[in-house]
Amino acid sequence: MKKLNLKLLFDISLIIVMKKIIISAVAQNGVIGKSSGEMPWHSKEEFQHFKDSTLGFPVIMGRKTFDTLGKPLKNRLNIVLTRNEKLLLAFTEIVIFDSLQSAYGFCEEKKYEKIFIIGGAEIYKQAMNSADELLISYMKFNADGDIYFPEIDNNIWEVNRIEERNGFDIFNYIRKN
Repeated sequence: MKKLNLKLLFDISLIIVMKKIIISAVAQNGVIGKSSGEMPWHSKEEFQHFKDSTLGFPVIMGRKTFDTLGKPLKNRLNIVLTRNEKLLLAFTEIVIFDSLQSAYGFCEEKKYEKIFIIGGAEIYKQAMNSADELLISYMKFNADGDIYFPEIDNNIWEVNRIEERNGFDIFNYIRKN
């Protein structure tokens, strides 16, 4: 009986729970982008925060977000949600899935510790129900744009930590139990 319990404990310790984290920068008026593909602002410090947070981890994005970036982000597995498989011909260093759930399944199979959902608005909306954390940089200004971050429901999410930076504050939200 003891051997069985020790084996069970060992097997349980090998289970890795993959953390799904939405990361975004949001202007005071909720803007995250422009439908033209332009970024509504440039913040070197916020970009560095994004890079430091996501480096070495898979990033999941929609095709429009990938088009805005123009190329895969370095030192991260780039997962693009699209039904357009021709994207693979142009960029061999990306992985394509046609649904968020398929991308999650792939990442769980590969036993990633955490993954980051990096946009756009439609992907954020889809991921809000399955994400474990939100890492939101609230910019200290309004921005021109027509793409908005989804509303954060305070009945579901609570602020775990706030980090003040020059020009923005980083809010780490966790899902309420």
